[in-house]
Amino acid sequence: MKIVYHDSAGPDLTARLAALPGLSVEICPDDDPARLARLLPDCEVLWHVLAPCAAETIAAAPNLRLIQKIGVGVNTIDLDAAKSRGIPVCNLPGTNARAVAELALALMLAVLRKIPRFDASLRAGVWTDLALRDGPGELGGRVVGLVGYGAIPRLLAPVLAAMGCDVVYTARAPAADAAGRFATLDALLAQSDVVSLHVPLNPETAGLLDANAIARMKPDAILINTARGGLVDSAALAAALRTGHLSGAGLDVFPDEPVPAGEPLLALPNVVATPHIAWITTGTFDRSFCLAAENCRRLAAGEPLLHRVV
Repeated sequence: MKIVYHDSAGPDLTARLAALPGLSVEICPDDDPARLARLLPDCEVLWHVLAPCAAETIAAAPNLRLIQKIGVGVNTIDLDAAKSRGIPVCNLPGTNARAVAELALALMLAVLRKIPRFDASLRAGVWTDLALRDGPGELGGRVVGLVGYGAIPRLLAPVLAAMGCDVVYTARAPAADAAGRFATLDALLAQSDVVSLHVPLNPETAGLLDANAIARMKPDAILINTARGGLVDSAALAAALRTGHLSGAGLDVFPDEPVPAGEPLLALPNVVATPHIAWITTGTFDRSFCLAAENCRRLAAGEPLLHRVV
C-alpha cells in the first residue's frame, strides 16, 4: 500500500514513520509541490496534515483509496471532491486533545504573565523592566470561558478548576459531566476574563467572533485560539487589542497559513503567537500513527474504517 505523508518531517518524525510496522510511508514536505506531483499518481492513501487537499490534488491521484487526516479538522480537505470519487475521509478525534489543551493553558499563562516579553527584555540585557513588571496577572480566580466542550475542553476544564478558575462553557447543549457552568455564547463573552476557542471551522462557526462579538467581550479580557483562525475576524481582534478593549491574545492559528508578511497581529506586543503547533507532540504522533496505520490495515482487509467523516 503506497502511503504519502503530506507534511514536513524532521529526523525524529522521519524515524517514527519509518518504524511503523508493515507500512512504507513516503514523506512529501508541504512546500514541495513537484514531489507531490510525482507521488500522487501512485498514491493509495494520503496522510493529510494541513496543506490544502483540493479537488485538483484528489484528481491527480487516480489510485487514491483513502484520505486520512492526521488530526481532527477536515476543513482543509475538499470533501465534495472526495465524496464524488467515493474516497473515504477519516480523521483522528482525541489523538491531539491533550497536546492542544496543554498549549491553550500555556498561552493563557504566557499572555497573563507576559513571559515572551520578559524573555526578550532579559536577553536584551534588561534585568528590571518596570514597564513589564506593572500588570502581570494570575490565572487563578478568573472566569475562563470555553467555547465548545469536546475532547480538548474536557481535559482543560478540570485543570482550570483545580487552579482556582471559575469555568464557564458553551456548547450545543449542556454536558451532564461538565467541569463548569453552561452559558450561552453571549453570556460567556460578557463575563469571561479569558475566552478560549475549541470548535471546528465550518459554515456555522466561520467568523464566530466577529467585530460585534469581540465588542461584547468583557473589557481587558484575553482571547486564546488554538482551534482555527477563521473563527475570528482578525482585523477586529487587532483593533480591540490596539485600543485596549482586550488586554491580550494567545494565538496558534490564523486565517491564512503560513501567516503572510506584515500580519498586523504579529506586530502587537500583547499577542503571544505560535505557528499552528498546538497539536505537535511526540505523544500526538504516536497516537495518531497507531490509528492511521490501523485504518490502512482495515482498508486492505475491507473492514469498516475508524472515524469516517465522508
